[in-house]
Amino acid sequence: MLRVGGVPLHVVREGSGPVCVLSAGLGMGWFDWEPVVPLLTPHRTVVRFDRPGLGFSAPPLEPPTAAGEADRIAGVLDALGLREPATVVGHSLAGFHAEAFARLHPQRTAGIVLVDGSVEEDARPAPARELRTTAAHARGVVVAAAGLPRALGPSLRRLTVRVSSVNRQDPAPADLVRRTYGTGRVVRALLMENARYRDVAAELDALRESRPMPPVPVSVLAASPGTGSWLERRWLERQRALAERLDGRFEAVAPAGHLLMYDRPQSVATAILATPPTRFRQPDRS
Repeated sequence: MLRVGGVPLHVVREGSGPVCVLSAGLGMGWFDWEPVVPLLTPHRTVVRFDRPGLGFSAPPLEPPTAAGEADRIAGVLDALGLREPATVVGHSLAGFHAEAFARLHPQRTAGIVLVDGSVEEDARPAPARELRTTAAHARGVVVAAAGLPRALGPSLRRLTVRVSSVNRQDPAPADLVRRTYGTGRVVRALLMENARYRDVAAELDALRESRPMPPVPVSVLAASPGTGSWLERRWLERQRALAERLDGRFEAVAPAGHLLMYDRPQSVATAILATPPTRFRQPDRS
């Protein structure tokens, strides 16, 4: 447990070599990267952490923001004494955080890998932000007081993983799922991340106008279940457009569901290891 930004965070550091940070999607934990980590640790120092309220981390002090999550990644690296530029890997919602990190901390970024990252074109913040935030907190308190996380949390987690993976199973140990998703703390954090999703997307859109991306490699991995449906084709188009916007490499990974780290861990690891661990330098202006 490391105190970052005033919040005790659960952080796991493994392996050796150039640094990469793995950040999981909305409501997920450090153990969701477990299939990928053994493929990386012979070559990379791998850092995983739980955002406030998730996994084993303490509850948040403030609602999430794009800048706040970018700074949190930097704070985790600082707390570990890791000063070299890192490859930041974001799954789903955490793709917003990885891109924000690159824009706000360019000198600390070796590259970013977006793993079926969230996409919101021309995002606008939802109305009544403070009211939504208060309502999400209140819902979390009520749900926790009713004992629903213990009764339903692990089962809902299992169901979500099954429908988001072509393998249709959750490989996470039952004890870990019960110790995390059976708590009101994790449910409250999940509800808050969901309530502030559009605000974070809009904040990132504003950063795109004011903070250019550093000249580092960008990889965009998109899940392709292989159904050929209109929804799948549209999702791949949006992911490809994101890669073009970031001047990055696009790869459709098939067959795979949204949880690419479970369905195709080798593809995720290959994209990370293909990012050269080089230091970004400001261009010579002399």
